[in-house]
Amino acid sequence: MSTAATAPVELVILDPRLQQWGLPSYQSPMAAAVDLHACLDAPLDVPAGSPALLVPAGFAMHIADPGLMAVIAPRSGLGHKRGLVLGNTVGVIDADYTGQVMVSVWNRNPAGSQPLRIEPGERIAQMMFVPIVRAGFRVVEAFSAASERGAGGFGSTGS
Repeated sequence: MSTAATAPVELVILDPRLQQWGLPSYQSPMAAAVDLHACLDAPLDVPAGSPALLVPAGFAMHIADPGLMAVIAPRSGLGHKRGLVLGNTVGVIDADYTGQVMVSVWNRNPAGSQPLRIEPGERIAQMMFVPIVRAGFRVVEAFSAASERGAGGFGSTGS
């Protein structure tokens, strides 16, 4: 059995409405991510098939630990039920980024479908913190050991 680790992350609240909508927090004792709210002044209609739009999350943060990063992922219900997903599939926030957290949203429904409406304060994405392993690259003439897979690429291990 493992125990979840905690790491201090500094938050600067840029949108005071987060105090009533909810600051980033875990919604259950075993939640892996915190929900992010759409800090909008008015409802936003995201047209089907249009380019991705950026929605502010209302805060900036400083992770400050080079062994940690944040990942923004879609909320599963919004993607499955409504078709609202992230425009960049997954957002990566480096430990040294201190600007406002933004969520790239995209309506994956077919062109001509109804736009998806995002309401101010709506929970639109989730953010989790994950450890980082930084590779130390070494240029070589040939690999020091062979692998079973070798250079087999897309689909080489099965369908």
